[in-house]
Amino acid sequence: MASSHADSVLPEHARERLRAGVATVGERESLAVRSPVSGDAIGTVPECTADDVAAAVERARDAQSDWADRSVTERADVLDRFAEAVTADRTELLDVVQLETGKARFDALEEVLDIVATADYYARRGPGHLESTRRRGAVPGLTRTVEHADPVGVVGCISPWNYPLTLAVSDLLPALLAGNGAVLKPAEATPFSALRAVELLESAGLPAGLVQVVTGDGERLGEPLISRVDHLRFTGSTAVGREVAALAGEHLVDTSLELGGKNPAVVLADADLDETVRGLLNGCYANAGQLCIATERVYVERPLFEGFRQAFVAATERLDLGVGLDYGPDVGSLVSHEQLETVDSHVADARERGATVETGGRRREDVSPWAYEPTVLTDLPAAATAASEETFGPVVSLVPVDAVAEAVERANDTDYGLHASVWTGDADRGERVARRIEAGSVSINDGYRAMWASTDAPMGGVGDSGIGRRHGRQGIRDYTESQTVTTQRGHPLAIPERVPNRVAAAGATAGVRLLRWVRDRSPRGR
Repeated sequence: MASSHADSVLPEHARERLRAGVATVGERESLAVRSPVSGDAIGTVPECTADDVAAAVERARDAQSDWADRSVTERADVLDRFAEAVTADRTELLDVVQLETGKARFDALEEVLDIVATADYYARRGPGHLESTRRRGAVPGLTRTVEHADPVGVVGCISPWNYPLTLAVSDLLPALLAGNGAVLKPAEATPFSALRAVELLESAGLPAGLVQVVTGDGERLGEPLISRVDHLRFTGSTAVGREVAALAGEHLVDTSLELGGKNPAVVLADADLDETVRGLLNGCYANAGQLCIATERVYVERPLFEGFRQAFVAATERLDLGVGLDYGPDVGSLVSHEQLETVDSHVADARERGATVETGGRRREDVSPWAYEPTVLTDLPAAATAASEETFGPVVSLVPVDAVAEAVERANDTDYGLHASVWTGDADRGERVARRIEAGSVSINDGYRAMWASTDAPMGGVGDSGIGRRHGRQGIRDYTESQTVTTQRGHPLAIPERVPNRVAAAGATAGVRLLRWVRDRSPRGR
């Protein structure tokens, strides 16, 4: 993509307008943003400081009280209008996302559609998730107990570069509906996507200043942000997530962390070969493999393995690697030189240890500075880096197994537990296998899209893949504080005057036995 093409996506006046969305309290150095498409700088944003973060949190806090006073219906209307605004502005958003990430256009479209779907879901279902709820009181008929959901205050969000819309703005939508303000720290590589989305939120009626954006180095801004917000959402590597969690623990700040994954697929012998290959192509190579829930390990029952290997390698070789603002290429670029080095080193290590590169395994500077071919490995030794560490690129290993039990055992042989998939001609059997896999989510006969698009269901990881959930009721209640209000009718639950403690104890014990007798005659779970 020529620089003139980049200028047409983000002309100077647009860059300056978006840059102005980062409010600082003084003059700051500039941070260059480079496009993976050409490697050239496409604009700059301020290198914010701890003082800028402190000011941003205070501005968001000032705006939050009025926002929380609005009815949840009014707040939901903003999300509804935002979904419309994103749909109308999708072409510009797609261009900006592609320019900053180098991803294929359909992968960028997934992000745009995701924030529309998430805004739509929470606009419609979110108010119900926030309703005050009657709870069973201590004494039936005499104790009224109600649980209320209040906003936590200001939510901090540290988002990564691989999905600059989904993992920034989509994650903030439930927090905003719950009545919170927010401070967003987008990845250094992809600030313009987030800034444009915040503009669209404000055009939909979100109060100016409720969402603040700070840009710059995460190591410098992390502690100042974590120490001041009331809840933190972080998506990134497990190593950095541990540091974030430690800082949050010091400041008693609640966190939601989605971290790394080494996601397996289990292909049973009765799986439909063509459908499985087609589904796993997407599951492995979406966003050039730079997807937290992308498949990196495929375990195939031996009767199907050779046919699967041949078909999957052939299908991988047919994928079109390229960049550009159109729907032509199937797989786009990696996001940076650093990511290219990581992917290349994993494949080089696999080769040195005796793995077979069935296809791919090469840098493609002729396509773009940081492009890498979709790659299939077989005979990958357990000691190879790519066998256990997250590659986060277009690299997948194929492994034959002799039985389902072996496939499940090897799928679970990891400290991660983010996502997995099972492929079979028997959906009921697939569900039984899925329940044996230690992961926060498991897809059956699909790579990840059906799971991700099920916005009413929680999504997140176990083990080293994080804590907390996005989507569904839990995805919005995480941004609230529960308050329980209990009203006791009649006499308080206190020892009446002139009643000896021994008599009161006997009466209390009898009362508990009576309640148990009554509840034993009620259906379980009610």
